[in-house]
Amino acid sequence: MKTSRPPRSADRPQTRRPIRSLALLSAALTLPLWPATAQDAAPASSAAVRRNALKASTPVTLNFVNADVEAVSRAFALMIDRQILVDPRVKGVITVYSEQPLPVREAYLQYLAALRGLGFAIVDNAGLLKVVPEADAKLQAGTVSVGPVNQRGDQVITQIFRLTHENPNNLVAVLRPLISPNNTINANPGNSTLVITDYADNLSRIAKIIAALDLPAATDVEVIPLQHAIAADLAAMVQKLGDANAATAPGAPNTGVSVLADSRSNALIIRAANPARLAGIRALIERLDRPGLSGPAGTIHVVYLKNADAAKLAAVLRAAFGGGATSPGASSSAAAPTASPSPSPSPNAAGVATTPNAPSAQPSTGGFIQADAATNSLVITAAEPLYRQIRGVIDQLDGRRAQVFVESMIVEMDASKAAELGFQWQGLLGNKGDRFGLAAGTNFGASGNNILTLSQLGNGSTGLSPSAATNGLNVGLLQKVNGVYTLGALARFLETVSGTNILSTPNLVALDNEEAKIVVGQNVPFVTGSFTNTGTSGSTVNPFQTVERKDVGLTLKIKPQIGEGGVVRMTVFQENSSVVANSTSNANGPTTNKSSVETTIVADDGQIMVLGGQMKDQYDGGQDKVPLLGDLPGVGNLFRSESRKRSKSVLLVFLRPVVLRDAQTAQSLTLDRYEAIRAEQQGAQPAPSQVMPINAGPVLPPAKADKPGAAPSPAPTR
Repeated sequence: MKTSRPPRSADRPQTRRPIRSLALLSAALTLPLWPATAQDAAPASSAAVRRNALKASTPVTLNFVNADVEAVSRAFALMIDRQILVDPRVKGVITVYSEQPLPVREAYLQYLAALRGLGFAIVDNAGLLKVVPEADAKLQAGTVSVGPVNQRGDQVITQIFRLTHENPNNLVAVLRPLISPNNTINANPGNSTLVITDYADNLSRIAKIIAALDLPAATDVEVIPLQHAIAADLAAMVQKLGDANAATAPGAPNTGVSVLADSRSNALIIRAANPARLAGIRALIERLDRPGLSGPAGTIHVVYLKNADAAKLAAVLRAAFGGGATSPGASSSAAAPTASPSPSPSPNAAGVATTPNAPSAQPSTGGFIQADAATNSLVITAAEPLYRQIRGVIDQLDGRRAQVFVESMIVEMDASKAAELGFQWQGLLGNKGDRFGLAAGTNFGASGNNILTLSQLGNGSTGLSPSAATNGLNVGLLQKVNGVYTLGALARFLETVSGTNILSTPNLVALDNEEAKIVVGQNVPFVTGSFTNTGTSGSTVNPFQTVERKDVGLTLKIKPQIGEGGVVRMTVFQENSSVVANSTSNANGPTTNKSSVETTIVADDGQIMVLGGQMKDQYDGGQDKVPLLGDLPGVGNLFRSESRKRSKSVLLVFLRPVVLRDAQTAQSLTLDRYEAIRAEQQGAQPAPSQVMPINAGPVLPPAKADKPGAAPSPAPTR
């Protein structure tokens, strides 16, 4: 092959001649730099293997000064025995030279570095090497590897790094400045991987950085058994000391510790941020795990409860340990489990508004476990071994109990339709001066619906009062008798349609296995007895009545019990009562309508269940008529009156329990209801008016969602 001398540079007085021509370089062989393709995987002959080994061991000297990129690429294609395709957008000259002979592999790496300096890169796509602009290399790179980087040079490849401990999103911000601007880095949090496209040499450096950063955030869990101290008491102290040195700045590493108490084995379970921190915590626990006081003073212990009731828990513990547990110097009778009775409220306490506050409960007496209700604590008199057993039971029973938010929906719909059609008439037959006369007519209904009643209403001058007409369309014919107008005929047409749609949603929160009750309504008096004393002398009357007040309205009483998997078992009593209109003046007391449901159900967390209800469809029809005449076709309508009525009523009771296991869930539900009421108040504001000065109604203040458990500030008064 004929070659030409490379052009001389204008700024060099003399250019070093190449040691070998392009023809000689084209005959040199090199070691393949990429994994063999499917075609290269075919078995090679022994002669080809010896020839490739000879080419790999033959050094070359480079002397390309301001040579065309495409021509140099063809020369290196012959050197490495691979085809190199140059993109049409790759133009310019390149300089690649060496002072000493180099292995073919090192010479090829210099060629890649020179391309990178010109803004070009080489990619391997389906076994074909392509020289493309650096900006397009990330899109055309076909080499994808997983795990350690096993390539070198300035070839653009895609590498997938699998992380074990660190979050890939956290490493993106660290590695992004270390990657060339034209290449990419992406994170996949789903399987904790990083996908990076960059030069092979840069990926080798990034792999070392990832290996140094992908470390566990904390040490392994260590269990430290205690010899003398109680795990539950020591855990709170160690946790507080560990959090005191923890970093609180945003984004700073967590240097605190996590401490849990295992009451069963009386041990502390510790996880620290680093081994040095763990060693300090272990040394602290060794200094605190010391024997307590000896003698009688060391047998009295005070345990402050966090969630349980002291009086109830003391009775349970005395019953559990009362068989063989007696305090020093105490008689066996004193160790018997005795629970102080708690005062129960009066049945009518809900109706009395002036009941004074109940005094504080007195400490329970008897046995070696005393309950102090004022501080909700237990005073235990027992030796150290027995105290450890009792304390283990207390730690298991003194847990935060879950709560249940119960939302009930009472839907009541009534629809009725009535129609009346009838004719009534009356007349007087006879001449003026006759001794006898004949009166005839039809009369249906009572009170204002009867024609005779309407004829007698009013004053002496007229027989019909303007206010005597009944509901519906009334058409009457008047006649004058003895100077007085009386009603001779009456036609009545009436149709009524009425409907009721009531939705009530009483809600309440109840503690697990505790009864809760809510009443929304009125406290109505009912007469239960009466007595009248006329006295021994005179006519003095002294009436006396006994009255009982009862709640009338919506009543919801539940007792939930949370089972495994969030299943809630509830005993439910729901009542909806109301006072019948115009019944309060009855001497025996008012009449009430009542619908109630009392049942025991099992529902999942958040499940809506129907407790019960009633669907009623009723039809009533009536007809008043004159015998025989009312049955005549056509004319019979003048001698009868008809009425029809149809009513439908639907009453359903729904219930939905929601389990609140922690403070965050309860706070979230509270804020949701709080904001809903606040939105209703904001939407019910009066329209602005310049005449009336009251232009704003009360609105709840914004809830403090950033502080869980904090109560909203009181609303300003207007």
